Amino acid sequence: MITAIIIDDELLARTLVKEYLLDHPGIEVVAECSDGFEGIKSIQALQPDLVFLDIQMPKLNGFEMLELLDHQPMIIFTTAFDEYALKAFEADATDYLLKPFSKERFDRALKKCIEHQNAGETKPVNEALENYPESSDRIVLKVNNSIKILSVQEVMYIEAYDDYVKIYAGESCFVKKKTMAFYEKQLEKKGFVRIHRSYLMNIAFLTRIEQTDKDSYMSVLKNGKRLTLSRNGYNILKEKLDI
Repeated sequence: MITAIIIDDELLARTLVKEYLLDHPGIEVVAECSDGFEGIKSIQALQPDLVFLDIQMPKLNGFEMLELLDHQPMIIFTTAFDEYALKAFEADATDYLLKPFSKERFDRALKKCIEHQNAGETKPVNEALENYPESSDRIVLKVNNSIKILSVQEVMYIEAYDDYVKIYAGESCFVKKKTMAFYEKQLEKKGFVRIHRSYLMNIAFLTRIEQTDKDSYMSVLKNGKRLTLSRNGYNILKEKLDI
């Protein structure tokens, strides 16, 4: 028996998946959820073998949700947006169903899951999720057993930390498995500047630039934090500030 959860904010979409599953008695739907928060709770509690997952949903999208999971089931994405297909397969999704999908197409996707399950070759989503295109207005974090959604406007700076980054906001520091290059591209239009190979700074928190040596400079943030400026970072920052 394969246990499954359906996560989609559209009732009709969830109903259609359940109808298609009537011809598959080997699949047991153990829960259905209308948003990512409910989905995370259900997956962590029930640990299903398979999840039918929409991508564009309120609160958390499908990729954001998967990144926060400890238990990683097989995934069949069910979405009306074809632009996420490549990213889904890079993340080792079992299949990607573009709405509206037929019963025949659904059955083919389910056949893949059953074959993987029978062969012991389940395909959980992998590290490609580290580079999925999340919203440029927020950062979704897992803090202990809770989820925190951080507005990028709250972020003072981001620091490289091996294969992770440290995200500083107020008095808090959060660790996330993303790359500096990812956030540099993601936040380039949100007032963030790569001032050093180790730092991506929100210029809204910059209070002054101090010269520490002939060709050395420091950026000083509103909370007093001092961040080193590389020569290239200094030139980029001057251009950004038009000085």
